[in-house]
Amino acid sequence: MCCLREPGGYTGFNALYGPKYMNQVLGPILDLDGNPMPSFPGFSPTASQSLGYLLAMQVKGIPVTLAYIADLHDSQVTGNGLGPGDANYIAQIQSYDAVFDKFFKRLNDAGINETNTLFIITADEGDHFVGTAPTPANCDGVNIACQYDYTKVGELDLNLNGLVAAQTSNTTPFDLHSDMAPTIYVDGNPDRTSHATRQLERDFAKLTTVNPITNKTDHLAVALADPIEMGLLHMITADPARTPSFTMFGHPDYFFTNSGPNTPVFDVPVNGNAWNHGGIQPEIGNIWLGMVGPGVRKGSDDKEDENEDESAGIDFSDHTDVRPTVLALLGLHDDYSHDGRVLLEALHPSALPVAVRDDFEKLVRLGRVYKQINAPFGELAQKTLKISTAALVSNAPSDAVYTQLEGKLEAWRDRRDTLASQMRDILEGAAFHNNGVDDDQVEDLIEKADTLLNQVRACAEDTAACAE
Repeated sequence: MCCLREPGGYTGFNALYGPKYMNQVLGPILDLDGNPMPSFPGFSPTASQSLGYLLAMQVKGIPVTLAYIADLHDSQVTGNGLGPGDANYIAQIQSYDAVFDKFFKRLNDAGINETNTLFIITADEGDHFVGTAPTPANCDGVNIACQYDYTKVGELDLNLNGLVAAQTSNTTPFDLHSDMAPTIYVDGNPDRTSHATRQLERDFAKLTTVNPITNKTDHLAVALADPIEMGLLHMITADPARTPSFTMFGHPDYFFTNSGPNTPVFDVPVNGNAWNHGGIQPEIGNIWLGMVGPGVRKGSDDKEDENEDESAGIDFSDHTDVRPTVLALLGLHDDYSHDGRVLLEALHPSALPVAVRDDFEKLVRLGRVYKQINAPFGELAQKTLKISTAALVSNAPSDAVYTQLEGKLEAWRDRRDTLASQMRDILEGAAFHNNGVDDDQVEDLIEKADTLLNQVRACAEDTAACAE
């Protein structure tokens, strides 16, 4: 019934929801090892289970399929987290490789391969290992297996509400979304400039604890963002009631909650959740994307590609780029604009509209600077987060530093939004509507974006001078 409420509905559209109905169409489902699957395997399916479902659907003619596979670093036998290079971790990687080999061979036997089907494999985010250093020191997980003290492995749970009161005597009531980067909701939803909110932000910046793994004192707040910076990071929704008072991006070893002790405890004493995620650390934000199929370039060794120099590599992309890239390959388009861009560098010229081929180099340059000013892990967002943190921890008379830096952030956000919208119109117009490109307009937008980035870089390098 959900679809009928949308404008125009979906006349003639058919979909399958859940194994009760899927199995009626697909018949008995086997994983790739031949084991029957009468129902979905749950939250952490093995590669054999997920790929077994995909194989059955593809062979039955369901053209668009999507599956999730359980983390490689959690044992499929015990459910416990495994350290990098652990012998069991490596064995599990090898077993996944073998399953993927079966999957592609059986698909190929059914006439489904990269010549007629688009395959995309990626991770939803990277993770941070929370545990002791491995032994021996020269282990690499390939030639020498790594070993860990699994009594000291697992994300460190910490009661943030209790810790704030204990360390700063600030008893301002607040709620939070438990996470490595918790969003904080001050009771009563006071304005961001209120004394209660500002003092709580300053006190969050002071929080420390002794790490039971390293026995060193950790500063818990890596960065802070209030609604101004969260707007730059695309963390504000259309519902004002969902907007947090501020967000603390925390130390990657910790998972913050609103209950339990004020000192860190392992999530599970032995082999707990050994991997933490959801923060701003490079190891969490840097992931991989594999794509092969009709129209997808094989890489910079494709000598017949006339755009080889420009497409030797994609300097930055994120998940928002996947959908528009897929639609461009399929000759489809949405009735709304995307936050991402078509990864032109990854596509063969024959798969691109004439307008894109004619102005390929300019569109690639525009797309790259667009990502740097618009993506949450782009340079603009990362530099402004440093400025935001300086603003929120400041305690100058009349809160002058905070006011000055926040004013700059707000102005930069508005400029970014305007530039990003104009860039997006050009990128999508060329990729999906074969619109021609105005060279002067593209150069003007790139120049304005570079100017914005230079201003933000200078401020991030010297926030004190920037606040004067």
